[in-house]
Amino acid sequence: MQPVHVLEGSDPRPGPAMRILVVLLCLGLLVFSCRSQDSGTSTNQQDPEADTEGGVEEEDPFYKSPVNKLAAAVSNFGYDLYRQQSSQTPSANVLLSPFSIATALSGLSLGAGERTEDIISRALFYDLLNKAEIHSNYKELLAGIAAPTKGLKTVSRLIMERRLRMKIGFVNELEKSYGVRPRVLSGNARADLQEINNWVQQRTGGKVTRFLGEIPDGISIFLLGAAYFKGQWVTRFDNKLTKLHDFHLDEERTVRVPMMSAPQAILKYGFDSELNCKIAQLPLTGGISIMFFLPQSVTQNMTLIEESLTSEFVHDIDKQLKTVHAVLSMPRLKLTAETGLTGTLQEMRLQALFSTPDFSKIAAKAIKLSHVQHKVALELGEDGVSSVFTPDTEAARLNFPIDYHLDKPFLFVLRDNETGTLLFIGKILDPRST
Repeated sequence: MQPVHVLEGSDPRPGPAMRILVVLLCLGLLVFSCRSQDSGTSTNQQDPEADTEGGVEEEDPFYKSPVNKLAAAVSNFGYDLYRQQSSQTPSANVLLSPFSIATALSGLSLGAGERTEDIISRALFYDLLNKAEIHSNYKELLAGIAAPTKGLKTVSRLIMERRLRMKIGFVNELEKSYGVRPRVLSGNARADLQEINNWVQQRTGGKVTRFLGEIPDGISIFLLGAAYFKGQWVTRFDNKLTKLHDFHLDEERTVRVPMMSAPQAILKYGFDSELNCKIAQLPLTGGISIMFFLPQSVTQNMTLIEESLTSEFVHDIDKQLKTVHAVLSMPRLKLTAETGLTGTLQEMRLQALFSTPDFSKIAAKAIKLSHVQHKVALELGEDGVSSVFTPDTEAARLNFPIDYHLDKPFLFVLRDNETGTLLFIGKILDPRST
């Protein structure tokens, strides 16, 4: 990991793989250079000057943990999934919890032959991981993500075609590492539908309901991913300050939405001049944080920001944002999204899973991935723990607070601080319920 240099009162000229985060403080201009390379994708090219004196790039201590390396890999899959889905729906909100889909795919790889396992591994960025430890590390990652204090419910399951005779070794390995057994359809569509919907509803604490409207035709392997998150801010918003305000859908259209306000907020902030967006991060309870990317202009085109998103880039930003006072306002969010991801995954180097895969470790019969369905719900209201923003000595140096108003289209990333796992990602063009 390239070390980050802090330069005061200067304007460095970074290479093509660098980002500039700028925070205006009363003491002058602080400029932060941050690497935005993705070790597993071709989104950004590596800076040739990123090596240390010994000629070997220094690894960020954060990624020395095998669980954190795994989290970075599946999160990079999540950013790819988001980019692909967003490109298919450029004028609509996107709300995904990619971790649930990555978990189901990782479990599916236990039943794959070598050729098919390699396809899944490349999509999940497992190439540089210790293959022998992946599933045991995933078990540890799942245990941490599922901690009750995080407010996250994430579930994944494999639904198999009618009366398929699965190999017991696969079933046992899947349950051992991922804590869930695959379900084989009975052939009674009404009973199968009720069981699947009840299972998702129960596992998400009753928050994701009616996952399926009907059992689709032609199921071979049905991959299911669902998630629910209700955020609790470390410092809650005052309900009395929540009022209807304009949200600019584009340069011409506005809608009135409930906007929460905090005139004396403390948050982490930076400005990325290359992406031309204001970045802010707010803490939630349970060791979770949310990072907002707000373009300077009113635009629904988030492509430039989206193409920069990787686990490494977001981690670097997290380290370099500066604590500031802010006049903050943001829409109250209560969003749900139901998304068929079959076509999306087919465009993500996973086409072979839908045509002629080798899942011989699951069953003797030839089977293939046929359906991928995703449903999520997210709530971010005024609720929080503390009612008072605690003064911060660094932030207190500001003569004037920064204005940060999420009153136009924005993108957000919800991640686990300890592991860096991408939990939710959203493009909010219209904050009214999706």
